[in-house]
Amino acid sequence: MSGLPVGNDMTVQTLQFAIDSLSLQQKQTANNITNDQTPDYTASEVSFEQSLVQALESPNGGTAVASLVVSTQPYGTDGNNVNLTQELMRADRTTLQYQATVAALNYKFRLIKGVTGNGFT
Repeated sequence: MSGLPVGNDMTVQTLQFAIDSLSLQQKQTANNITNDQTPDYTASEVSFEQSLVQALESPNGGTAVASLVVSTQPYGTDGNNVNLTQELMRADRTTLQYQATVAALNYKFRLIKGVTGNGFT
């Protein structure tokens, strides 16, 4: 039997990329929140969803990338463009996405465990 090792299929790779990217987003959001009152601070966010969709839709497969992009929020009089409300909402959304992605990965591993004769628990 040839192919990818068990647990190293496209689903696992995709979920791992999403977990890594969401973790990076959590760190960047925390950095933005920390610098909410820092003069001349420019907020950033992590962009990866569109790249992931394009890679998954590519007929020959593709490579998804996570990139740091400058926030488009307007700057305040202190030169800072952190929108604290938006950052807190992003933190909540990212946490929920992270939890759901980890749950999906755990489910995938339970399926692999089950089909290899070790039970589905």
